[in-house]
Amino acid sequence: MKRGVDYIGVGVGALIVAEDGRLFMAKRGPKAKNERGLWEFPGGSVEFGETLAAALKREMREEYGIEIAVGALLDVVDHILPEEGQHWVSPSFICTLVGGEPHIQEPEKCSEIGWFHPLELPAELTLISRDNLRQYLKNIQGEI
Repeated sequence: MKRGVDYIGVGVGALIVAEDGRLFMAKRGPKAKNERGLWEFPGGSVEFGETLAAALKREMREEYGIEIAVGALLDVVDHILPEEGQHWVSPSFICTLVGGEPHIQEPEKCSEIGWFHPLELPAELTLISRDNLRQYLKNIQGEI
């Protein structure tokens, strides 16, 4: 049985914010689980018995060789992809980089990475990243 396909999967995402306000993004590679070729705020699946924060830290180490601090919950998105036959529930967190420089460690899952100003992100975003971005921009505007 496959999570997200045979039953609802739990994914977790990181909006990693640099000191200068730029956001870390990754372009989904040819062997990503879904939404291939689109840019995303990175994340991954939560394993049985793993906390959301632990899953997010593990995924960032495995995929990008970085250590992050997991901060406040940004939002929770119903990530339903009927055309791909997938259904995920995905909380995303505001995070900061605390160690390492991001680099692609799983090129089949990720084809490109970069840091972007929140108003200058690539146009081709995953469904969940579009929702995350709307919520993030609403949060920042509320702080100004």
